[in-house]
Amino acid sequence: MARKRKQNDPLATLLETAPKTKLVDLLVRVAGTRPDVRRECLDYLNRHTALSPSRKKQSEGEKLLALWDELAPDLDELDAYGGGDYDVDIHVSSLLQEIAQALSRKKTEAAYRQQLLNNVLPYIESGNAGLDDDLYDVAYAACYTDDDWRALAEAFETMGGDWKLDHARRIYRRLGNREKYLGLRQRKLATGTDYHDLADFHWKAGEKQKAMEIAEEGLLRGKGRMDELRQFVAKRLKSADNRERYLALQFDQTIDHLTCDKYKAFRKLCTVAEWKRYQAKILAQLENAWDMEQLRIRMHRKEHEEAVAVLTRSRYPLYAWDSAYELQTARRLEGRYPEAILKYYLSGLGNLKTNAPRKEYARKAQVMKKVHHVLVDVLHDAPRWRDFAIKIKRDNIKRPAFQEEFAKAVPGWQALK
Repeated sequence: MARKRKQNDPLATLLETAPKTKLVDLLVRVAGTRPDVRRECLDYLNRHTALSPSRKKQSEGEKLLALWDELAPDLDELDAYGGGDYDVDIHVSSLLQEIAQALSRKKTEAAYRQQLLNNVLPYIESGNAGLDDDLYDVAYAACYTDDDWRALAEAFETMGGDWKLDHARRIYRRLGNREKYLGLRQRKLATGTDYHDLADFHWKAGEKQKAMEIAEEGLLRGKGRMDELRQFVAKRLKSADNRERYLALQFDQTIDHLTCDKYKAFRKLCTVAEWKRYQAKILAQLENAWDMEQLRIRMHRKEHEEAVAVLTRSRYPLYAWDSAYELQTARRLEGRYPEAILKYYLSGLGNLKTNAPRKEYARKAQVMKKVHHVLVDVLHDAPRWRDFAIKIKRDNIKRPAFQEEFAKAVPGWQALK
C-alpha cells in the first residue's frame, strides 16, 4: 500500500515548485542507481497513468529488467560461493519466481525476453548458485514460440553435461525434432526412466514393435528408476492377456523399495491362488524394506510378535511428530508385550546423567511419562516404578530445569522421595 503523504512535507513543497524536466531528471538519476526504486516507479506509473498498449508492454519489460538488476548482485555472490545465507537465498528465489510468473502471462516483448534469457543462461551453465529450479523456470517462461524453444535447446546442448542435455532432449521431443531427440537420447540410456522415455517416444510415433523391443532391453539393462518402465510393459502385457508375465513384473515392482502400500496393492491384484504363490516370496524380501514399512506390513498382517521385534530393534524417535506411527503402534502393543514396549520406551531416555537444554529435558519427561504408564497402569508394579524413578530423580537433583520439566509431565514426580 502506498504511504500517505505527510501534510506540509517540505519535500512535497519543493517537488510541486520544480519544473517537470527537473523532476524527470531527478527520478531517472535516482532510479538509475537503485533497481528497486526503478521498479517501484514503473509500477506506480503503470497503475496511475494511461499508457498506450506499446508503452504498457515496454513498461512491463523494463520492470522485469529492473527486477533482474535488483537480484543480480546477490545472485552473483551465491554463484561465486556455491550458495549463501538463507535469507539471501530466499530473497533471490522469490524475485526469480516473480520474473517467471510475469513471463508466463505471455505479455512480454521478445527483446526483453531475450535479454532475460541472456542474463539467466550463464548461471544455468554454472549451476553453482543453488537455485537451478528457479533459473530454469525463468528460462522456460521466456520461451513463447518454437523458435524460442529451439534456441534454448541449442543453448543447453552447447553447454553439455547430462542435466542440460536432458533439458535439450525434452525440448526437441516437444518440438517434434525426431533426429535431434533420438541423437541425444541414444547418448544416455542408463536408467529405467531413460529406456521408458525412448520406448514411449516410439510407441506414440506408432512404432509399437520398436517400442517394446527397447522396453524389454531396458528391463534387462536398466539400472534403477525402473517404475515407469515396468508399468509401461505391464500395461501392454495386461492388454495381451499375458497374466503370468504381468504378475511377475508387478511383483518386481512391489519388492523394489517394498512398502505396505505396495504390498496391499499387489495383494489386491492377485487371485487367492496367485497370492499363495507370491506371498512367501514377498515376505522373503521384507527384511530389505525400511523398518517403518516392515512394521506397517507386520501390523497389517496382525503379526504382532514380529512387529514388536521390528519396533524394539529400532531407535525410539527423537522427534515424536516425525514418527507418530511407531509410537501409536507401541501404545497398541503395550498390553500384549509390556516388557518389550517398556524396553523400547526406556531407549528413548538416553543418558540421564548429563546436562542438556531444557527442551531435551522436556522431551525425556514425555518419554518418562510413558515409562510410568507401562509400569504402573499396565504392569501394575508401582514399587518397581518408584525404585526406578527415585534413582533418576536423585541423580539429577542438582539440575533444576530437569526437575521442573519432569514435574510438569510425570505423575507424582514431586512426591517421590
